[in-house]
Amino acid sequence: MGSAYTPGLTVSADQIVHKVRRLPLKGEVLVKVGDSVEPTTVAARTELPGVLQAVKIAEKLGVEAKDVPSLLKVSIGDPVTAGEQLAESKGIFGMFKSMCICDYNGTAESLSEATGTLLVREAPIPVEITAYVRGKVVDILPEEGAIIETRGAMVQGIFGVGGERQGEIHVVVSSAADVLDRSHIKDEHRGCILVGGSGISYVAMLRAAEIGVVGLIAGAIRDVDLTKYLGYDIGVAITGQEAIPLTIIATEGFGELAMAQRTFELLQSLEGKQASVNGATQIRAGVIRPEVIVPSDNPPAGEPKEDAGGMLEHGTPIRIIREPYFGAIGKVVGLPAELQVVESGTEVRVLKAMLEDGREVTVPRANVEILAS
Repeated sequence: MGSAYTPGLTVSADQIVHKVRRLPLKGEVLVKVGDSVEPTTVAARTELPGVLQAVKIAEKLGVEAKDVPSLLKVSIGDPVTAGEQLAESKGIFGMFKSMCICDYNGTAESLSEATGTLLVREAPIPVEITAYVRGKVVDILPEEGAIIETRGAMVQGIFGVGGERQGEIHVVVSSAADVLDRSHIKDEHRGCILVGGSGISYVAMLRAAEIGVVGLIAGAIRDVDLTKYLGYDIGVAITGQEAIPLTIIATEGFGELAMAQRTFELLQSLEGKQASVNGATQIRAGVIRPEVIVPSDNPPAGEPKEDAGGMLEHGTPIRIIREPYFGAIGKVVGLPAELQVVESGTEVRVLKAMLEDGREVTVPRANVEILAS
Protein backbone atom coordinates (compact mmCIF):
# COMPACT_ATOMS: atom_id res chain seq x y z
CA MET A 1 0.00 0.00 0.00
CA GLY A 2 1.38 3.44 -0.94
CA SER A 3 1.57 6.60 1.12
CA ALA A 4 1.13 10.28 0.31
CA TYR A 5 1.16 13.70 1.91
CA THR A 6 -1.81 16.07 2.09
CA PRO A 7 -2.87 19.17 4.06
CA GLY A 8 -4.10 18.55 7.59
CA LEU A 9 -6.97 19.98 9.58
CA THR A 10 -6.34 19.78 13.32
CA VAL A 11 -9.07 18.61 15.68
CA SER A 12 -7.12 17.58 18.75
CA ALA A 13 -7.66 17.44 22.50
CA ASP A 14 -3.92 17.57 23.20
CA GLN A 15 -1.72 19.56 20.87
CA ILE A 16 1.39 21.68 21.20
CA VAL A 17 0.76 24.97 19.41
CA HIS A 18 3.29 27.64 18.50
CA LYS A 19 2.00 31.11 17.68
CA VAL A 20 4.31 33.63 16.03
CA ARG A 21 3.51 37.12 17.28
CA ARG A 22 5.19 39.62 14.97
CA LEU A 23 5.03 43.41 14.69
CA PRO A 24 4.28 44.99 11.28
CA LEU A 25 7.60 46.87 11.53
CA LYS A 26 10.54 46.87 13.93
CA GLY A 27 9.93 47.89 17.50
CA GLU A 28 10.49 46.82 21.11
CA VAL A 29 10.00 43.26 22.40
CA LEU A 30 8.63 43.33 25.94
CA VAL A 31 8.92 39.65 26.92
CA LYS A 32 11.81 37.23 27.24
CA VAL A 33 12.29 33.50 26.77
CA GLY A 34 10.72 31.55 29.63
CA ASP A 35 8.13 34.18 30.52
CA SER A 36 4.62 32.93 31.25
CA VAL A 37 2.06 35.00 29.36
CA GLU A 38 -1.69 35.49 29.29
CA PRO A 39 -3.70 36.22 26.12
CA THR A 40 -3.71 39.95 26.94
CA THR A 41 0.02 40.18 27.79
CA VAL A 42 1.65 42.74 25.48
CA ALA A 43 4.52 40.91 23.78
CA ALA A 44 5.89 43.73 21.63
CA ARG A 45 5.22 47.36 20.83
CA THR A 46 6.03 49.80 18.04
CA GLU A 47 4.77 53.03 16.52
CA LEU A 48 3.51 53.54 12.99
CA PRO A 49 4.45 56.90 11.45
CA GLY A 50 1.64 59.43 11.77
CA VAL A 51 -0.33 60.68 8.79
CA LEU A 52 1.42 63.40 6.79
CA GLN A 53 -0.83 66.46 6.32
CA ALA A 54 -0.20 69.23 3.78
CA VAL A 55 -0.89 72.84 4.83
CA LYS A 56 -0.98 75.10 1.77
CA ILE A 57 0.33 78.23 3.45
CA ALA A 58 1.04 80.23 0.27
CA GLU A 59 -2.48 79.60 -0.99
CA LYS A 60 -4.10 80.47 2.35
CA LEU A 61 -2.16 83.69 2.78
CA GLY A 62 -2.35 84.68 -0.89
CA VAL A 63 1.42 85.13 -1.20
CA GLU A 64 4.21 83.82 -3.40
CA ALA A 65 5.69 80.47 -2.38
CA LYS A 66 9.17 82.01 -2.09
CA ASP A 67 7.90 84.42 0.58
CA VAL A 68 6.53 81.72 2.90
CA PRO A 69 9.79 80.94 4.80
CA SER A 70 9.97 84.53 6.09
CA LEU A 71 6.34 84.43 7.23
CA LEU A 72 6.51 81.21 9.27
CA LYS A 73 5.90 81.43 13.02
CA VAL A 74 7.26 77.93 13.64
CA SER A 75 10.50 76.18 12.80
CA ILE A 76 10.91 72.83 11.07
CA GLY A 77 10.95 70.16 13.76
CA ASP A 78 8.73 72.13 16.16
CA PRO A 79 5.64 70.48 17.66
CA VAL A 80 2.40 72.13 16.52
CA THR A 81 -1.18 71.94 17.78
CA ALA A 82 -4.58 72.43 16.20
CA GLY A 83 -5.51 76.11 16.41
CA GLU A 84 -1.90 77.30 16.53
CA GLN A 85 -0.78 80.08 14.19
CA LEU A 86 1.67 78.73 11.60
CA ALA A 87 2.28 81.84 9.50
CA GLU A 88 1.15 85.43 9.07
CA SER A 89 1.26 87.71 6.05
CA LYS A 90 2.81 91.21 6.26
CA GLY A 91 -0.44 92.85 5.24
CA ILE A 92 -0.64 96.41 3.90
CA PHE A 93 1.22 99.01 5.97
CA GLY A 94 1.18 96.49 8.79
CA MET A 95 -2.60 96.15 8.62
CA PHE A 96 -5.04 93.67 7.07
CA LYS A 97 -2.79 90.74 7.91
CA SER A 98 -3.84 87.15 7.05
CA MET A 99 -3.11 84.22 9.33
CA CYS A 100 -2.69 80.52 8.57
CA ILE A 101 -3.97 78.38 11.44
CA CYS A 102 -2.95 74.74 11.93
CA ASP A 103 -5.73 72.11 11.77
CA TYR A 104 -3.62 69.25 13.14
CA ASN A 105 -1.59 68.11 16.13
CA GLY A 106 1.85 66.93 15.17
CA THR A 107 5.30 68.09 14.10
CA ALA A 108 6.31 70.55 11.37
CA GLU A 109 8.30 68.19 9.17
CA SER A 110 9.28 70.09 6.03
CA LEU A 111 8.49 73.11 3.87
CA SER A 112 8.43 73.18 0.08
CA GLU A 113 9.76 76.51 -1.14
CA ALA A 114 8.49 75.62 -4.62
CA THR A 115 4.85 75.37 -3.53
CA GLY A 116 4.76 77.13 -0.17
CA THR A 117 3.31 73.99 1.45
CA LEU A 118 4.18 72.97 5.01
CA LEU A 119 4.04 69.24 5.80
CA VAL A 120 2.82 68.38 9.29
CA ARG A 121 3.34 64.82 10.56
CA GLU A 122 0.59 63.80 12.96
CA ALA A 123 1.41 61.89 16.15
CA PRO A 124 2.69 58.32 15.65
CA ILE A 125 0.14 55.53 16.01
CA PRO A 126 1.02 53.06 18.79
CA VAL A 127 0.77 49.38 17.80
CA GLU A 128 0.89 46.53 20.29
CA ILE A 129 0.71 42.78 19.76
CA THR A 130 -0.48 40.55 22.57
CA ALA A 131 0.42 36.95 23.29
CA TYR A 132 -3.09 35.89 22.09
CA VAL A 133 -2.89 32.57 23.99
CA ARG A 134 -1.91 31.57 27.51
CA GLY A 135 1.48 29.90 27.42
CA LYS A 136 5.23 30.46 27.55
CA VAL A 137 7.66 32.44 25.43
CA VAL A 138 9.98 29.94 23.72
CA ASP A 139 11.81 32.24 21.31
CA ILE A 140 12.38 35.92 20.62
CA LEU A 141 12.35 37.57 17.20
CA PRO A 142 14.70 40.52 17.86
CA GLU A 143 12.91 43.88 17.42
CA GLU A 144 9.95 42.05 15.89
CA GLY A 145 8.12 39.83 18.37
CA ALA A 146 8.09 36.43 20.02
CA ILE A 147 6.96 32.83 19.63
CA ILE A 148 4.46 31.63 22.22
CA GLU A 149 4.01 27.93 22.99
CA THR A 150 0.91 26.48 24.57
CA ARG A 151 -0.43 22.97 25.05
CA GLY A 152 -4.09 22.08 24.93
CA ALA A 153 -7.03 21.51 22.62
CA MET A 154 -7.08 22.89 19.10
CA VAL A 155 -9.83 22.93 16.49
CA GLN A 156 -9.22 24.31 13.02
CA GLY A 157 -12.13 25.27 10.80
CA ILE A 158 -12.80 25.59 7.09
CA PHE A 159 -13.75 29.27 7.01
CA GLY A 160 -14.07 32.19 9.38
CA VAL A 161 -14.38 35.95 9.71
CA GLY A 162 -13.39 38.29 12.52
CA GLY A 163 -10.10 38.63 14.32
CA GLU A 164 -8.51 37.42 17.54
CA ARG A 165 -10.74 37.21 20.60
CA GLN A 166 -10.94 35.37 23.92
CA GLY A 167 -13.90 34.06 25.87
CA GLU A 168 -15.46 31.15 27.71
CA ILE A 169 -16.78 28.27 25.60
CA HIS A 170 -20.44 27.34 25.92
CA VAL A 171 -22.22 24.72 23.81
CA VAL A 172 -25.78 26.01 23.40
CA VAL A 173 -27.36 23.31 21.22
CA SER A 174 -28.27 19.69 21.97
CA SER A 175 -26.64 18.02 18.98
CA ALA A 176 -24.23 18.55 16.12
CA ALA A 177 -27.21 18.77 13.75
CA ASP A 178 -28.93 21.73 15.48
CA VAL A 179 -28.82 25.23 14.01
CA LEU A 180 -27.65 27.94 16.41
CA ASP A 181 -30.59 30.37 16.49
CA ARG A 182 -31.49 33.57 18.32
CA SER A 183 -33.34 31.65 21.04
CA HIS A 184 -30.11 29.90 22.11
CA ILE A 185 -28.37 33.18 22.99
CA LYS A 186 -29.00 34.55 26.48
CA ASP A 187 -27.94 37.75 28.21
CA GLU A 188 -25.50 35.79 30.38
CA HIS A 189 -23.55 34.81 27.26
CA ARG A 190 -21.95 38.26 27.03
CA GLY A 191 -18.21 37.80 26.49
CA CYS A 192 -18.59 34.09 25.64
CA ILE A 193 -17.83 31.90 22.62
CA LEU A 194 -20.94 29.94 21.66
CA VAL A 195 -20.94 26.58 19.88
CA GLY A 196 -23.79 25.50 17.61
CA GLY A 197 -24.33 22.50 15.38
CA SER A 198 -25.14 22.59 11.67
CA GLY A 199 -25.34 26.33 11.16
CA ILE A 200 -25.81 29.87 12.46
CA SER A 201 -28.91 31.85 11.57
CA TYR A 202 -28.70 35.48 10.49
CA VAL A 203 -30.81 36.62 13.45
CA ALA A 204 -28.45 34.72 15.76
CA MET A 205 -25.54 36.79 14.45
CA LEU A 206 -27.46 39.98 15.14
CA ARG A 207 -28.46 38.84 18.64
CA ALA A 208 -24.89 37.76 19.44
CA ALA A 209 -23.49 41.12 18.39
CA GLU A 210 -26.22 42.93 20.32
CA ILE A 211 -25.44 41.36 23.71
CA GLY A 212 -21.65 41.16 23.31
CA VAL A 213 -20.94 37.52 22.41
CA VAL A 214 -17.33 37.36 21.16
CA GLY A 215 -17.48 34.21 19.02
CA LEU A 216 -19.83 31.83 17.20
CA ILE A 217 -18.74 28.36 16.07
CA ALA A 218 -20.83 25.94 14.02
CA GLY A 219 -20.54 23.33 11.30
CA ALA A 220 -21.44 25.70 8.49
CA ILE A 221 -22.75 29.10 7.58
CA ARG A 222 -24.92 30.20 4.66
CA ASP A 223 -23.02 32.58 2.43
CA VAL A 224 -26.15 34.71 1.89
CA ASP A 225 -26.50 35.18 5.65
CA LEU A 226 -22.83 36.06 6.04
CA THR A 227 -22.99 38.56 3.16
CA LYS A 228 -26.12 40.10 4.67
CA TYR A 229 -24.49 40.39 8.08
CA LEU A 230 -21.22 41.87 6.78
CA GLY A 231 -22.96 44.13 4.29
CA TYR A 232 -20.74 43.01 1.41
CA ASP A 233 -19.54 39.88 -0.40
CA ILE A 234 -16.49 38.47 1.36
CA GLY A 235 -14.77 37.36 -1.89
CA VAL A 236 -11.64 35.18 -1.80
CA ALA A 237 -9.16 37.48 -0.08
CA ILE A 238 -7.75 36.75 3.35
CA THR A 239 -10.31 37.33 6.11
CA GLY A 240 -9.90 38.34 9.73
CA GLN A 241 -9.90 42.14 9.44
CA GLU A 242 -13.66 42.62 9.19
CA ALA A 243 -15.12 45.48 11.24
CA ILE A 244 -17.48 43.24 13.22
CA PRO A 245 -17.78 42.75 17.00
CA LEU A 246 -17.44 38.96 17.00
CA THR A 247 -15.57 36.09 15.35
CA ILE A 248 -17.50 33.47 13.34
CA ILE A 249 -16.02 30.06 12.46
CA ALA A 250 -17.46 27.28 10.28
CA THR A 251 -15.81 23.91 10.89
CA GLU A 252 -17.24 22.05 7.89
CA GLY A 253 -18.09 24.51 5.11
CA PHE A 254 -20.95 26.55 3.67
CA GLY A 255 -24.69 25.90 3.69
CA GLU A 256 -26.08 23.76 6.47
CA LEU A 257 -23.73 20.93 7.46
CA ALA A 258 -23.76 19.11 10.78
CA MET A 259 -20.58 19.65 12.74
CA ALA A 260 -18.38 16.54 12.72
CA GLN A 261 -19.31 14.50 15.78
CA ARG A 262 -15.71 14.26 17.01
CA THR A 263 -15.38 18.05 16.77
CA PHE A 264 -18.70 18.62 18.55
CA GLU A 265 -17.80 16.21 21.35
CA LEU A 266 -14.40 17.83 21.80
CA LEU A 267 -15.98 21.27 22.12
CA GLN A 268 -18.53 19.85 24.57
CA SER A 269 -15.65 18.58 26.72
CA LEU A 270 -14.27 22.14 26.81
CA GLU A 271 -17.46 23.65 28.25
CA GLY A 272 -16.71 26.59 30.52
CA LYS A 273 -13.01 26.83 29.59
CA GLN A 274 -11.26 29.96 28.34
CA ALA A 275 -10.45 29.86 24.64
CA SER A 276 -8.69 32.02 22.06
CA VAL A 277 -10.34 32.19 18.63
CA ASN A 278 -9.34 33.73 15.32
CA GLY A 279 -11.43 33.71 12.16
CA ALA A 280 -8.58 34.65 9.81
CA THR A 281 -8.75 32.45 6.69
CA GLN A 282 -6.70 32.22 3.52
CA ILE A 283 -7.59 29.43 1.12
CA ARG A 284 -4.93 29.97 -1.52
CA ALA A 285 -1.13 29.91 -1.25
CA GLY A 286 0.01 30.14 2.35
CA VAL A 287 -3.12 28.55 3.81
CA ILE A 288 -4.39 30.10 7.04
CA ARG A 289 -7.07 28.27 9.03
CA PRO A 290 -9.58 29.76 11.46
CA GLU A 291 -8.90 28.29 14.88
CA VAL A 292 -10.04 27.64 18.43
CA ILE A 293 -7.27 27.12 21.00
CA VAL A 294 -7.96 26.10 24.60
CA PRO A 295 -4.82 25.85 26.76
CA SER A 296 -4.93 22.97 29.22
CA ASP A 297 -4.77 23.66 32.96
CA ASN A 298 -3.68 20.07 33.65
CA PRO A 299 -2.13 18.47 30.55
CA PRO A 300 -2.36 14.66 30.48
CA ALA A 301 0.75 12.69 31.38
CA GLY A 302 3.19 12.04 28.56
CA GLU A 303 3.80 13.88 25.36
CA PRO A 304 0.97 14.95 23.04
CA LYS A 305 0.55 13.08 19.77
CA GLU A 306 3.03 14.15 17.18
CA ASP A 307 1.73 15.35 13.85
CA ALA A 308 2.19 12.60 11.28
CA GLY A 309 3.53 15.22 8.89
CA GLY A 310 0.45 15.06 6.67
CA MET A 311 0.96 11.40 5.74
CA LEU A 312 -1.94 9.42 4.34
CA GLU A 313 -2.01 5.78 5.36
CA HIS A 314 -4.51 3.07 6.15
CA GLY A 315 -6.82 4.29 8.93
CA THR A 316 -5.97 8.01 8.60
CA PRO A 317 -9.07 10.11 9.43
CA ILE A 318 -9.94 12.46 6.57
CA ARG A 319 -12.50 15.01 5.41
CA ILE A 320 -13.50 15.26 1.74
CA ILE A 321 -13.36 18.86 0.51
CA ARG A 322 -14.88 18.54 -2.97
CA GLU A 323 -18.25 17.50 -4.33
CA PRO A 324 -20.01 15.10 -4.54
CA TYR A 325 -18.94 14.12 -1.01
CA PHE A 326 -18.07 17.61 0.26
CA GLY A 327 -17.85 17.69 4.05
CA ALA A 328 -18.03 13.91 4.47
CA ILE A 329 -15.73 12.39 7.10
CA GLY A 330 -14.23 8.95 6.99
CA LYS A 331 -11.06 6.88 7.15
CA VAL A 332 -8.61 5.76 4.49
CA VAL A 333 -9.09 2.08 3.62
CA GLY A 334 -7.05 1.90 0.45
CA LEU A 335 -4.28 3.78 -1.39
CA PRO A 336 -4.02 2.34 -4.92
CA ALA A 337 -0.59 2.99 -6.41
CA GLU A 338 -1.80 3.21 -10.01
CA LEU A 339 -3.30 6.35 -11.54
CA GLN A 340 -7.03 6.33 -12.24
CA VAL A 341 -9.09 8.37 -14.70
CA VAL A 342 -11.62 10.67 -13.00
CA GLU A 343 -14.77 12.29 -14.42
CA SER A 344 -12.82 15.20 -15.93
CA GLY A 345 -10.73 12.74 -17.93
CA THR A 346 -7.56 13.44 -15.94
CA GLU A 347 -5.39 10.66 -14.57
CA VAL A 348 -4.81 11.20 -10.83
CA ARG A 349 -3.86 9.31 -7.70
CA VAL A 350 -6.88 8.29 -5.67
CA LEU A 351 -7.71 6.78 -2.31
CA LYS A 352 -10.52 4.64 -1.02
CA ALA A 353 -12.35 5.90 2.06
CA MET A 354 -14.94 4.41 4.37
CA LEU A 355 -17.36 7.22 5.28
CA GLU A 356 -19.10 7.54 8.63
CA ASP A 357 -22.38 6.40 7.07
CA GLY A 358 -20.80 3.13 5.91
CA ARG A 359 -20.29 3.99 2.24
CA GLU A 360 -16.97 3.17 0.59
CA VAL A 361 -15.98 5.79 -1.98
CA THR A 362 -13.03 6.47 -4.26
CA VAL A 363 -11.85 10.08 -4.49
CA PRO A 364 -8.77 11.95 -5.75
CA ARG A 365 -6.17 12.35 -3.01
CA ALA A 366 -6.08 16.10 -3.72
CA ASN A 367 -9.75 16.28 -2.69
CA VAL A 368 -9.18 15.34 0.94
CA GLU A 369 -7.53 16.79 4.02
CA ILE A 370 -6.28 14.96 7.06
CA LEU A 371 -8.10 15.37 10.34
CA ALA A 372 -5.18 15.49 12.77
CA SER A 373 -6.15 13.85 16.03
